[in-house]
Amino acid sequence: MTKDPALPAFAKINLSLRIRNRRSDGYHDLDTIFQTISLCDTIKIGAVDNSEIALSCDDRQLPVDSENLIVRAARALQDRFSMKKGARIRLEKRIPSRAGLGGGSSDAAVTLLALARFWGTPATRQDLIEIGAELGADVPFFFTGGMARGTGIGERVEPLSDMPERSLLIIKPVANINTADAYKVFDERCLTTGNSKSILSGSQPTDVFDNKTLASLNNDFEQVVFELQPEIAMAKAALMGAGAQAAMLAGSGSAVFGIFDSEDAQRRAIQAIELETGWRVFPCKTVGRDNYRNAFGDLRQLLA
Repeated sequence: MTKDPALPAFAKINLSLRIRNRRSDGYHDLDTIFQTISLCDTIKIGAVDNSEIALSCDDRQLPVDSENLIVRAARALQDRFSMKKGARIRLEKRIPSRAGLGGGSSDAAVTLLALARFWGTPATRQDLIEIGAELGADVPFFFTGGMARGTGIGERVEPLSDMPERSLLIIKPVANINTADAYKVFDERCLTTGNSKSILSGSQPTDVFDNKTLASLNNDFEQVVFELQPEIAMAKAALMGAGAQAAMLAGSGSAVFGIFDSEDAQRRAIQAIELETGWRVFPCKTVGRDNYRNAFGDLRQLLA
């Protein structure tokens, strides 16, 4: 570790999200395409003289105790390797919460990555993935980055060839969506239509997302989420009206993203959209796997 271990925790979007059958454990099998983006939190780590995990955050609305995935990740790593060391962790938050952008999962993954080296553990990448999967289904993806396919509940990750860099605009409306509620409505609709089995098309991983035509953008949550919170549908419409080549719900929401053909088009869209009351707008771009790994310096060896 360097003397100033300040690390980025990148957000993600889902370029495709298909919901398959409901499992016996209550979760749903998914087939999704993850993509890291440049919107990120920053995590700073310092040493302490005991085994305490002390978290602070510039967003006072976020918990800094065991409700936070950062604290849970650090303690899980301590337990896995019987570590007696602790850490002082500072989270500078920029990824909006409850947006479907994976901010908490990314924070947890980066915490595991940093502390594995900071504490001198013998942890391998696979060890970190296993710990991350116990914390949340999206966490394992952040040990891969770039574009990747997620299956199972999202925890099984297969790297895919990166798309060319794209300019993006993320909108976080005022409205929020409860993921459990969205799944409930989705399940009820499937039962009503008799479509309780897989709704996934028979596509192969390389066919799931066409980065030239953007024709494969698809999110099975969209119709349900837009009905539950029409403001989120308005945000998507605003992106399309502002010149996006394509726009879609990010993950399970409530953020939406638009893809633009240039930074100039992105800037013009910002001028048009920021006038909407209460909406937060985040210009960013896709982050390919090499750039993702290189952002972690010496720690990238644990991402190989």
